[in-house]
Amino acid sequence: MPEIRKLTAFLLCIGLTGCAQDSDVPDMMDAYVAQLAEALELSPELSEVSPVSQIPRRRERVLDMPDLDMGMLDFLSLYGCELQYVVGERNSIMGKVMQPLNRLRYETRFVRAAEDCLPETEREGVKEQLEEAIESKAETLPLAVWNATWGVEEVERLFTRSQGYYPRASDDTPVAELASDIERLNRTVASLLDGNSAESLDYIGEVHQRWHAEYRAGQLMNSVKLLTTRLEDGSALLSERIDNTPLCPEGESDTAPAGLRSAYEEGYGGPVKSYLEGIAQARGALAEPLDQLATLQTDTMPDAFRDWYREYLDTDSTRSLWGQLDQAVETHARRWQQILDQCGQSPEE
Repeated sequence: MPEIRKLTAFLLCIGLTGCAQDSDVPDMMDAYVAQLAEALELSPELSEVSPVSQIPRRRERVLDMPDLDMGMLDFLSLYGCELQYVVGERNSIMGKVMQPLNRLRYETRFVRAAEDCLPETEREGVKEQLEEAIESKAETLPLAVWNATWGVEEVERLFTRSQGYYPRASDDTPVAELASDIERLNRTVASLLDGNSAESLDYIGEVHQRWHAEYRAGQLMNSVKLLTTRLEDGSALLSERIDNTPLCPEGESDTAPAGLRSAYEEGYGGPVKSYLEGIAQARGALAEPLDQLATLQTDTMPDAFRDWYREYLDTDSTRSLWGQLDQAVETHARRWQQILDQCGQSPEE
């Protein structure tokens, strides 16, 4: 029987050290549905797992950054303050092709330098132009913040769908580092959006490097989609026996198939529940801080990203990927309780 062979292969895999960290996740869930179907004396039906959509392309995420009027820039570049050096850097060849993080650094340096120039300015017309420049930069700073977070190339690697599933057992250090990075970045973003242009940006380049080296967010989303689909498959099997063809019509435990308890304790209550707990931990450590990084910038978020965010990154919405997982977990646990009650068995706490 193919389902039994798949279950045997899965059990062999978890007993061997040669299995890839995430290679057994689909097999684990498929084997669980097969085990459950056998215990319920039904044929397993595995639904197709729809793929997670890629994060919108960079051209759809990056926001256009307006520049000050060149006449004003030429004027300011000749002014005898630190600002002239900041503007000169922007007008250089390298300055015209700044990457998002360097552009954010420039924008904050411009504001600080212009503010430092104000007390030294005596001519009223020049002072007004400086104030206008500061106000203009303050208004467009959220665009630079967005581009330096969600507009960078490295975030695409973090959310890539091509690296399989979230590992069942792995070193927690990469996730802990990513979580610490994003929490710090969230504090910096909140401060910048509150008008504090003096925030240190020196560490953000290292954050981007870790995003490029890791792909846990994409793995996590792949796993959530897989878990939701297979739990729904399992719930459909349980529902068939609860609602249509009762497994224990007399409600007596001695009429329950021998494999029912095993499917609950060794299947659902074993590796499946353990994996769900690991996903829940990753949700709190990684997905929720990333959610916050997006919601801090709701007013700036481009439409293409907003649609993707609502479907995949919003950890509070009942309609998102995460809300669907919550519903699948709740329904599956409730259906198990019902089938065990029907057969006069109580799940062990």
